Amino acid sequence: MKLELTGRPFVAFDATNKLHREYYAQFVREQTWGKCPVRFVVPDDFGDLITMIQRQLVTWYVENEFPQKPARRGRKKNPTGRSGMLKNG
Repeated sequence: MKLELTGRPFVAFDATNKLHREYYAQFVREQTWGKCPVRFVVPDDFGDLITMIQRQLVTWYVENEFPQKPARRGRKKNPTGRSGMLKNG
């Protein structure tokens, strides 16, 4: 009982929280959670802590690196960059 009262607090990992990302980076460098001031909780549907954190970080980085652009209206560009017309000769 005393251990629960004085132990590290339980926290849900949040990839948008810079401190949480720093705690994970420290874990990656040192291969231990020993210096982490919190204990991350894992919902039943995620399996394990590391996989959960990695999935959330990948989602967060992709959304920040490649933000959604508003849809453009009008003619669609040809993804190949070709005009569709063949050259003679």
